[in-house]
Amino acid sequence: MLEPAIRVTRLTKRYKTVLAVSALDFEVARGSVTALLGGNGAGKTTTLSMIMGLVLPTSGTIEVLGQDMVRHRYRVLPRMNFSSPYVELPRSLTVKENLAVFGRLYGIPDRAETCARLAEELDLVRFLKRPTGSLSAGEKTRVMLAKSLLNQPELLLLDEPTASLDPDSADWIRRYLQNYTRQSGATVLMASHNMFEVERICDDVMVMREGKIEHRGTPAELIRQFGRDTLEEVYLDIHRRDGDLRAAQ
Repeated sequence: MLEPAIRVTRLTKRYKTVLAVSALDFEVARGSVTALLGGNGAGKTTTLSMIMGLVLPTSGTIEVLGQDMVRHRYRVLPRMNFSSPYVELPRSLTVKENLAVFGRLYGIPDRAETCARLAEELDLVRFLKRPTGSLSAGEKTRVMLAKSLLNQPELLLLDEPTASLDPDSADWIRRYLQNYTRQSGATVLMASHNMFEVERICDDVMVMREGKIEHRGTPAELIRQFGRDTLEEVYLDIHRRDGDLRAAQ
């Protein structure tokens, strides 16, 4: 069997008196689409940041594509990428200029062809010459996704991949991601609050609370375990239960 795309062992992150992530253990299978769910402050963003090598763990280990991210992240960074609608690209550069700059940073040998192909696939052609800062939130989301696919990553980390998109555009992006993973064999780890999206495209779901993973399974398994009809109902059950527990303490 292939080694997992991500292996996290006893991963912990403490910020002074705040324990953001507490002794996490999990693996993400190669070629899978896995969701990381949880309310604000659950530890999702900190976990993703450590997997990307942006934040050093307090303790524990992270292996990505077979490499230790603390000691050898330079070996794996060219093989992964990240997209978030909450991260700004240089606003004064046009969409075309931004893609060209990141293509150069990633060392893409056929930058012009790759940028042109992604612009066509993600419907960016009509505003390639516009400054990125002038785009709508939904347009920026598509540009960020194009940026994250420039190096054809084996591991793609996504934060709210369809945020600010209208339902038709969001559906189109979901189908695009499904086709991309199917054709490339890439692994996706995504944080999302869109339960319909998670239920539709994810193979595996991890639910975090207070820095720990409290529930894990396929969408169908979690729905069956909680006796609900949709993953959104499951998430609301967990979230409201946690709120009741905190209120009772």
